[in-house]
Amino acid sequence: MPLDARPFDALLLVSFGGPEQTDDVVPFLENVTRGRGIPRERLVEVGEHYFAFGGRSPINDQNRDLLAAIRQDLDAAGVDLPVYWGNRNWDPYLADAMLQMREDGVQHAACFVTSAYSSYSGCRQYRENLFDALESTEGTGPRLSKLRHYFNHPGFVQPFVDATIAALARLDESVRDEAEIVFVTHSIPTTMNEASGRHDGSFGGAYVHQHSDVATEVARRVHDLSGVDREFTLVYCSRSGSPRTPWLEPDVNDHLREISKAGRRAVVVVPIGFVSDHMEVVYDLDTEARETAAELGLAFERASTPGVNPRFVAMVRDLLFERAAHERGDLAVEQESVGALAPSWDRCPVGCCANARGERPAACGVDA
Repeated sequence: MPLDARPFDALLLVSFGGPEQTDDVVPFLENVTRGRGIPRERLVEVGEHYFAFGGRSPINDQNRDLLAAIRQDLDAAGVDLPVYWGNRNWDPYLADAMLQMREDGVQHAACFVTSAYSSYSGCRQYRENLFDALESTEGTGPRLSKLRHYFNHPGFVQPFVDATIAALARLDESVRDEAEIVFVTHSIPTTMNEASGRHDGSFGGAYVHQHSDVATEVARRVHDLSGVDREFTLVYCSRSGSPRTPWLEPDVNDHLREISKAGRRAVVVVPIGFVSDHMEVVYDLDTEARETAAELGLAFERASTPGVNPRFVAMVRDLLFERAAHERGDLAVEQESVGALAPSWDRCPVGCCANARGERPAACGVDA
């Protein structure tokens, strides 16, 4: 693909954000849960797993590493393009990034979001936040174009294949071939899943459908490389909110208990819903799920996330130039993908991944 970034004159890394010291934890959680009426006492309770890590989430450091890796990758490719970074819930905020881009004279920025799948919280909410950030700047902000969902891009999938093979190799040989591969992603309300991808009469359910397709593709590739046919399952972690609201299940800990009862002796947990080893990974999986496995006598290994894997970093460049070509009118450019699902769209359709609390304006979509 020709390395022509026109019409983009900047790339914006868009992420969730996280606290970096103890005093940040509750204000950060207030940002995350704003408008939901959750008492401060409950936020302090929720924040305990951050406090256990010194009040510092790994996510901002991981974003700094990714930012540096993307810049280095573009430089190595001979691409002179500034790369900015803004978060939804903590410093550096999207509004600050938008102001900096405006001051620097950026006209049209491509946005890479650290969420690979379709859902309100993983896509539409970021688009709403981008709209709000643009509105908060004085004067005219840059035009924004969100890069497509990359759940089935080989640069996202293959690092999970390699990491799963490596995790299997760390298991004792006596249980390795019988280990179940447990794919894990963030649980969301079932109504949010039902709305994900829904538009113009389509059926929705894209969040689960996309994860299931990635799990199947990773498992198939692991089988081809290892020669062993293993059981695999998609499960969930990090459920929050009212117990009366149905969320996607089963929880990873419940699933570990079930397979232990069934006689399973080993698992490899693969966090396919996450791009880096942030709090949902290091606490929900490396701490809680690992403790559950230990109590059950299950051998446990966890595959790494893409992080700054060179394939993943190069994928960002691929997506950037693919979308740039489309913006210039070259719709014949190849869109890399693996698995059974087609590549995702460039611009989210009207009504896709609807906000259950009511309509809000959002950037980067057909209706933007």
